[in-house]
Amino acid sequence: MKSIYAPWRMAYIKSGKAAGCVFCRESLRDESYVLLDGKTAFVMMNAYPYTNGHLMIIPFRHLSRLEDLDQEERLEIFSLLDFSVRVLKEALNPDGFNIGINLGRAAGAGIDDHLHIHVVPRWNGDTNFMSVVGDIRVIPDDILKSCEELKGYFSKYRQEE
Repeated sequence: MKSIYAPWRMAYIKSGKAAGCVFCRESLRDESYVLLDGKTAFVMMNAYPYTNGHLMIIPFRHLSRLEDLDQEERLEIFSLLDFSVRVLKEALNPDGFNIGINLGRAAGAGIDDHLHIHVVPRWNGDTNFMSVVGDIRVIPDDILKSCEELKGYFSKYRQEE
């Protein structure tokens, strides 16, 4: 049997499935994971990360298609993407990034009705035997601890703008 320590999952397991979108209803959006609120979009940690520091950039408006973004949202989302990459470079020193949008369930979107961009820091050798042989991803740091550390970086950069 495979066992992996993931204490942040217990809240999800014990909670009932809430109605509505987890990204746009204030009562559902977990504020403890939010790193930065912009004017039209926000940056938050992914509660089920692929690697340490896995972020998402999400428009406040509930929409699922790129073509539904207005110009102000497009500009801010890309600005937040740039901003997030700079923060992650300074805070975590990754060797590279995967940045992507999964449009639709067929494309791998876990939440397909609210557009969001994944920013995934990567390190040379971050795929080890656990991923290859055991089909298990190991996240080496506590997500809430990482979030608190990153909030300091986001706050610092925000003041410099």
